[in-house]
Amino acid sequence: MKQEMYAKREGFSSSIGVIAAVLGSAVGLGNIWKFPYVTGANGGAAFILVYLLCVALVGLPVMLSELLIGRHTKANAVGAFKALQPRRPWFLVGGAGVLSAFLIMAFYTTVAGWVYAYIFKAAGGMLVSTKPEDTSLAFKTLISGVAEPLFWQMFVLIVIGAIIMAGVTKGIERVTKLLMPLLFLLLLIIDIRSLTLPGAGVGLSFLFKPDFSKITVSVILAALGLAFFKLSVGMGAMITYGSYVDKNENLPKMAIKVALADTLVSLMAGIAIFPAVFAFGFKPDAGPKLLFIIIPTVFNSMPLGRLFMVLFFLLTAIAATGAMLSLLEVPIAYLTEQYQWTRRKATLLTILGIGLLGSTATLSNSLFAKVTVFGKTFFDFFDFATSNVLLPLGGIFIALFVGWQWNHTKVKLEMSNGGQLTNERLADAFIFLVKFIVPVAIALVLLAGLNIIHF
Repeated sequence: MKQEMYAKREGFSSSIGVIAAVLGSAVGLGNIWKFPYVTGANGGAAFILVYLLCVALVGLPVMLSELLIGRHTKANAVGAFKALQPRRPWFLVGGAGVLSAFLIMAFYTTVAGWVYAYIFKAAGGMLVSTKPEDTSLAFKTLISGVAEPLFWQMFVLIVIGAIIMAGVTKGIERVTKLLMPLLFLLLLIIDIRSLTLPGAGVGLSFLFKPDFSKITVSVILAALGLAFFKLSVGMGAMITYGSYVDKNENLPKMAIKVALADTLVSLMAGIAIFPAVFAFGFKPDAGPKLLFIIIPTVFNSMPLGRLFMVLFFLLTAIAATGAMLSLLEVPIAYLTEQYQWTRRKATLLTILGIGLLGSTATLSNSLFAKVTVFGKTFFDFFDFATSNVLLPLGGIFIALFVGWQWNHTKVKLEMSNGGQLTNERLADAFIFLVKFIVPVAIALVLLAGLNIIHF
């Protein structure tokens, strides 16, 4: 029965579709928002070099592990582990991934709602000011409201839900094949504009001229954490997408392409932001407020700034959309396969659940501002529980599973497409990393995130 059910599953129809979908999952708000401000706070170019090394040694091996598990089993995050280890509780790792995706969507849709709202605010001239105090007030007014942020969160859920209901090929693949090239095009346009600003060279120097004195243990740890979280791993998304990939796809090559393209998007976002930030005298380590407070101020300081501000928030919304599609697909795949729900039913009930739970995150700056869970607002709690606990644990156990539990001969066969590809040395290096390097590195991220260790 299981084999018959999985045979009827949808899948990606082309290699380009696979790369677009997986890249859409990896590229998210983290590229446009988190990568620039973490880079700014940790010294620029030197941090980027450490980050790239961490991607190669940690992020990429976990991504490839998930893709291999998904493609080998042709199952959802929970079903994949049940298929590989039916008599052991490894399915809990997949269950944690489903839970993580659901909880991330609860607060991610809040931030995505702000981004969607800023497209219209920028286009409508509601963010026209060169003073940070004015853009700060506009942002605080949005997030401290009730009806407006809830409306935008539900708008986001309806958009994502409609795409997911269309299916893997006609929904996820078709949309990401359209959005990813558009994302690169918009970034390129803004990069060109940013580079033509007076004083842009200082921003480029900050981004690409390394000062190795900036590298500390805390910077390395920050790079490790960012490399792990930036590739959408530890939450079952890559297992789910991997299950839709054809058996003849070169997974190692595809994973490397996605990691490189994801890093390119982050660097292009940095080029879009830092030259402009320096050109108008702002600080590169402005933190999370960089996106909603500093960026509007920067764009308002340049000719045609309003147009470029609209384009910037449009590309940010595109990045968020690709990531949310993969997040929502994790519970949808689980519900349709484990409980035989229709895709429509699973999608409607899931977005309803996310909307109800996510409303507590959206209202964390207004109605529920004084309601806390372990001393944190709902928004901060969902963020902390996933980023600092569930995702690192998921990453560790996925690495341990592939490195120590899954038969290495089978791992190599899956990597080589049943012996069709010659990548024995690559497979050996991959197995070494997931056995020894990845679990230790992510454990450090976990312990630091829980404030158990300090540097």
